[in-house]
Amino acid sequence: MGVTLILAASASIANAADTGLADQSPEPPFDQERFNAEPPVRNWSLIVGAGGSYSPKYEGSDKFEVSPLPVVVFTYGDWLEIDPGGVTVTAYQRDGFALAGRVGYETGRDQDDDDRLRGLGDIDFAATVGAKASYTWQGLELYATVDQTIEGSESLIGTFGAEFNVPVTEKLILGAGIEGVVANDKHMQAYFGVDAIQSANSGLAAYKAEAGLKQVEVSASATYMLSEHWLVRGEASLAVLTGDAADSPIVKDELQPSTSLFVGYKF
Repeated sequence: MGVTLILAASASIANAADTGLADQSPEPPFDQERFNAEPPVRNWSLIVGAGGSYSPKYEGSDKFEVSPLPVVVFTYGDWLEIDPGGVTVTAYQRDGFALAGRVGYETGRDQDDDDRLRGLGDIDFAATVGAKASYTWQGLELYATVDQTIEGSESLIGTFGAEFNVPVTEKLILGAGIEGVVANDKHMQAYFGVDAIQSANSGLAAYKAEAGLKQVEVSASATYMLSEHWLVRGEASLAVLTGDAADSPIVKDELQPSTSLFVGYKF
């Protein structure tokens, strides 16, 4: 009897609930797709690191110095990259071809950097603007750039070269490259020329450096992933000064080797 009353009461409550629900709008169907969708893929990366470089004190020097090497590399999608050299914005990409705009800087030169430069005056730090065209195919990049210095040496510099990177293992990437640099009269005279006043102040013979191929450089690099986030990268290069740059009285050695090493954390 008690059980019958409980069942009857339950039925009455259920009927009342059904009547009340009938007057309400139905709930929307369950959206299973929202739960099946994969999380969005991150389209940016950031590497922060520090290290050091060992390189000539100035272009043409036979003396070397160790310098700190802070590293910040930020990429967003396929169109934005910020690295120690400046900012690159890729405006066009198709079938391996790419066109990009660049904003960077020219460090200049201090006459106190070396005794050989005394009396030549300083070359001011300046901003640069330029463009880059490239073609990439299976780890090989062929490229050409042009950069104009705003004030400072007022240089117009062009580079052309090739770089190849190949993953040897899941953790190790090796790279190699070759690059040529051409420069206008203003750049060559600023860095390798000696005018009459500079000659009197420095004791070097007067020398006029004209536009042309300034140097050819070969390089090799290795990047090793220590873990999912930590990496170490080393690079070695050898530049050979050519033409009017090599013949300058400022230059003490045409061969310009350099090395660098840094440890970074990838977010």
